[in-house]
Amino acid sequence: MGQLLLAGDEKGLSLIDFPDKNGTHQPDSGWLWSDKYFSEAIFQLKLYFDGKLKKFSIPTHLSGTKFQIDVVKELENIPYGQTCSYADIANKIGHPKAYRAVGSANGNNSLPIIYPCHRVIASNGGLGGYSGGLQLKSTLLELEARN
Repeated sequence: MGQLLLAGDEKGLSLIDFPDKNGTHQPDSGWLWSDKYFSEAIFQLKLYFDGKLKKFSIPTHLSGTKFQIDVVKELENIPYGQTCSYADIANKIGHPKAYRAVGSANGNNSLPIIYPCHRVIASNGGLGGYSGGLQLKSTLLELEARN
């Protein structure tokens, strides 16, 4: 998977970014390097990758439209090691015909893993998409299936 880039502020974690194809990140030029706000997030992410944490409990700071935030928050309700479809999420947030918009909001999730968008798959059982790539999505699903 490579190193993850974490970003946020005193309100909470607001970004988990996967490395690009070159294994690097492109942080915003105005950002400052600091471990101050991220020690608990790093600790919980390590526990997750070791198979010892199934639900995160760190402060987060989400941004986006109300619809996007509703989608991302609904992701927390998908049990560890299980999946649901984009249509399932659309139904649960009260927009049953908006499964494509759910896919778009899911793809724009700025806090993957914490809000487990990797657990959302296509109605036909296919993986769908993933901001970190399908190999990573498959790896995360396999990690959870083992634990």
